[in-house]
Amino acid sequence: MTTDMARKKNHFRSVVSLANSKLSIKAAALVISSSTLISALLGIFRDRWLNSMYYDTYPAGLDAYTAAFTVPDFLFFIITSGALAVTFVPIFNQRLVNNNKKSAWELSASTLNFLALISLVASVVIMIFADPLVRYVVAPGLNESAMSLAINMMRVIAINPFLFSISTVLSSMQQAVGRFFFYAIAPALYNIGIIIGILVFTNGINIFGIQIFEGGIMGVALGVVLGAIFQLTTSIIGLIGLGFDYDFKIHWKNQGFRTVLRLLPGRSVDQGIDYVMSIINTNFASRMGEQSIRAYQQASSLHSMPVNLIGVAISTAYFPKLSEEAGRGEHDKFDETLRTALSSIVWISLPVAVIAFFLRGYVVNFIKNGGDPKISSVLASFIVAIFFQSVYHIVARGFYARQDARTPLIVSVAAFVVQVIFTVFFSVTGLGPEGLAYATSISALVEVCILLVILNRRSHNTLFKPIFWQSMLKILLASVIAGIVSYLMTKLLPLRAVDNSFLNTFPKFFIIVIVTAIAYLVCCLLLGISEAKPILDRIGKILFRNIKPVKK
Repeated sequence: MTTDMARKKNHFRSVVSLANSKLSIKAAALVISSSTLISALLGIFRDRWLNSMYYDTYPAGLDAYTAAFTVPDFLFFIITSGALAVTFVPIFNQRLVNNNKKSAWELSASTLNFLALISLVASVVIMIFADPLVRYVVAPGLNESAMSLAINMMRVIAINPFLFSISTVLSSMQQAVGRFFFYAIAPALYNIGIIIGILVFTNGINIFGIQIFEGGIMGVALGVVLGAIFQLTTSIIGLIGLGFDYDFKIHWKNQGFRTVLRLLPGRSVDQGIDYVMSIINTNFASRMGEQSIRAYQQASSLHSMPVNLIGVAISTAYFPKLSEEAGRGEHDKFDETLRTALSSIVWISLPVAVIAFFLRGYVVNFIKNGGDPKISSVLASFIVAIFFQSVYHIVARGFYARQDARTPLIVSVAAFVVQVIFTVFFSVTGLGPEGLAYATSISALVEVCILLVILNRRSHNTLFKPIFWQSMLKILLASVIAGIVSYLMTKLLPLRAVDNSFLNTFPKFFIIVIVTAIAYLVCCLLLGISEAKPILDRIGKILFRNIKPVKK
């Protein structure tokens, strides 16, 4: 028995060791994109089940559930999240490159302990002040019953900033050394936890014949916490073999930790601005009638999927290399890497945004049986944001790799002001949730354009050469043609009243996407767009790998 257990233990370690091996940039991008896709698909089924249960029968409850996330998410993102990834990773990576592991582990332990402590306090504060936060800040437009539900749900979800902060520090360590597998699959497990809440906890929890939880939509909130626990456990497993020397202490004198503390506030405020805007949008949506909060949130989630799949995945994979090149002062290599990453993101995200506009009805059908005109309309208003927010992630990392969090912060504040102005304007004019999405799109466009101008000037106007802009114009032309093909295909395979299930909708969606993708790739080939060549070569190898040349 002991030998068998030892064998299983060694097998587990070997599997984890393989999963924790360092990946190349292309492999990392593929792993992150694939896992993000899986997580997105799980998110679609999560929302589909949740909407089928409550969207039409209990819209106020679903609005309450959606509103309950805003403050916990806001505090997590300003304390940790992206703020940590872009401040901690370059500094941690720099110490490992210089073979200073003692300083690296002190930095890691200090960051982990500090953020865990701060986020724990934040979680407790949310629990205490959930009532006024919901009643006066987040969703003053909810009716009293929905407001009470949102308050109770927020108190349950409030533990998430603490759990997420710990897992984010652990996953950032793995990201810095090129380990992406467990970092990548953690979000999918988070969604699995929520799905368990929807399918199991909403029916109540019974242990040994004793009913300890009655069920209902509150069970989904319990699933959210379970998902956070899954994510933390996954991040811990990802540490195996890293050699992390943890101690329960904050090393205030560690220079790396001091640098993180110096850089963290700027990025935290930058990150927090987006979530302040999310709270403002929820506040406005709560005054636009039932289902408005949920419709806006669902459209926002759908538009975020391609942003995460493309912008976040590719920029995350490139970020360690950008940090290394910036740290070594290799400016020409840094510019080349940044151009390559930016071109890749544009090449994928632009046609995806165009296609998403024409296929929005099919996409909404995936998360709401039979579709929903309101969600579809809001999603259409997010289309511009899909492209520019995807680009934003690599552009911003161009600054963070150089340990400059100040410039993106200033630009984000300006973009925030622009978004608030347009949000108020569109709300006053009665555009509804669509106006909130229009404001987001305009803000994203302004922010990215300003950051690109600054990046180019800091590279002495050599970052974007004429050949780069020629490539961008070719991609734009190919995307327009892809959009025309997509539109024609939707007329050939239109949505009908009977297409009220996933199985009825997906085949049409799949055919349209495949035909449009082929048209786009052919255009790229004819226009000589270099980004398409690796994919076309790979397709050729797959299709013709068994065909041998005829010998003469």
